[in-house]
Amino acid sequence: MAKLGLIHYNAPGPDLEGFLNYAAETGFAYVELQCPDVWPEGVDHPEAHAESVRKLVESKGLAVSAVAAHNDFVVLGADEIEFQVTRMQRVCKLAQIVGTSIIRTEGGSPKESVPPDRQVEAMAGCLTRCREFIEPMGIKLAVDNHGWVTNDGDLLLDLFGRVNSPNVGSNLDTMNLRWFGHDLATIDRFYEILAPYVFHTHLKDGTGSRENYVGAALGDGEIHLTYAVERLKNAGFDGVWCAEYEGREDSAIGYAKCLKWMKANL
Repeated sequence: MAKLGLIHYNAPGPDLEGFLNYAAETGFAYVELQCPDVWPEGVDHPEAHAESVRKLVESKGLAVSAVAAHNDFVVLGADEIEFQVTRMQRVCKLAQIVGTSIIRTEGGSPKESVPPDRQVEAMAGCLTRCREFIEPMGIKLAVDNHGWVTNDGDLLLDLFGRVNSPNVGSNLDTMNLRWFGHDLATIDRFYEILAPYVFHTHLKDGTGSRENYVGAALGDGEIHLTYAVERLKNAGFDGVWCAEYEGREDSAIGYAKCLKWMKANL
């Protein structure tokens, strides 16, 4: 049976509990939490908070599919690298407390201190440092094709090759590649080459790129979702299919439509 979840982003609910109530009542079984859900700003002892989050999630009959780390690995300075790696180690421990071994990681954001031709080097350096603790912990870092740095399948394959760890792979977002500007044929090729590395997903639909992007419920956009699903299944993916909705309808309606598509197609 397919594992169906949604991300705590652009979703109903005024707070974490409200979001979890929506997820459970709508029929989802898994949720992806954001870093502030488990490590709120100003909390000095997030481990205790994470334990309370785990109990809250379980009380709703749900499970956590992943925790988003909100990291930035596009750094080259020794102090910056140390900060990001140390922070990631603690996020990994918090993820284990809430019951998941999947961390959705950012590549990072462009910055003047890291020339474009050294961005992959920078990310690989941080991820390689993380191998020291993720492999013994059984944690998997799923790099999101998100934003301005990692929205390219060939670049991600290069990154994974440099790190060379079975615990570093992909969070495949089906729409972000289109948002970035790739055509649909190229995106389908990226689905194919990334499929063996996918630990977690963001099933997302829509039309257009950049300023012309319009989000949509699953099946209502231009993305070849069934092709992506086939590639992942053929590669043996058995993780959570996580919906992400950025359309113009009320998010409660949009995510419910996404779940209906998922039940019909997964």
